[in-house]
Amino acid sequence: MAPAAPELISPRSPRVAAARRLGKRNFRGKERLFLAEGPQAVREAAGYGETLVELFATVEAAERYADIVGAAREVGARVHLADDAVIQDISTTVTPQGLVGVCRFLDTPFEEILAARPKLVAVLAHVRDPGNAGTVLRCADAAGAEAVVLTDASVDLYNPKAVRASVGSLFHLPVAVGVPVERAVAGLRDAGVRVLAADGAGEDDLDTELDAGTMGGPTAWVFGNEAWGLPEETRALTDDVLRVPIHGKAESLNLATAAAVCLYASARAQRAAGGCRSVTTS
Repeated sequence: MAPAAPELISPRSPRVAAARRLGKRNFRGKERLFLAEGPQAVREAAGYGETLVELFATVEAAERYADIVGAAREVGARVHLADDAVIQDISTTVTPQGLVGVCRFLDTPFEEILAARPKLVAVLAHVRDPGNAGTVLRCADAAGAEAVVLTDASVDLYNPKAVRASVGSLFHLPVAVGVPVERAVAGLRDAGVRVLAADGAGEDDLDTELDAGTMGGPTAWVFGNEAWGLPEETRALTDDVLRVPIHGKAESLNLATAAAVCLYASARAQRAAGGCRSVTTS
């Protein structure tokens, strides 16, 4: 006799309805849960303590990513097999990849970030686009930053677009949320971190600063809104305002690209004495 097919969770299940509601910010905040979609995000969630609490997977995805499903079970997450319609209903993407995880919030208190004496931090001030926020988080992770801070006027860290754009980096480094920009700058400075504003209005540029050899110490970069950058009152809080030099004819750089340039410049300066870490590509 052939083995019975795996039982699929019903589309009318309360678990499916609860997961679907996490697409909305107010429900995420109330439950302190968010969605992580796709194999990369779910794999990282399963490897981050007890963050992953629930996993919905199609039969095909469960077979293809058996290692991820196994890791989810090992950390105590409930695993539900679902058909494509259920995954489509829960997912916020047009073409889901068959895995949707329900995760606990994992933001870190700002005081804990300061207590760790970070050497490189990205501060997102009034950043409203979730894709940009997630991409900057990914850049910060890649550059070796030790923390990211989102001010109280910035986008929700757990917006599905921000989670996807971070490509798993959300689970790699501490992130503080809802921190007033004045408190962020003052706290970092008190922790011995030099706070730089990245803005096109800066009198000095990044090349000049690098040539001067003054970027090797602990540094926090403050990045502003996609459309209007940093207001004057925010720039005035920082130790210096630097612009990314434009050597060609481009009018400007978008937020994520400028953030990558600044963070990598600091990372390189901080590693100069010991040499730059090697980078491998697959």
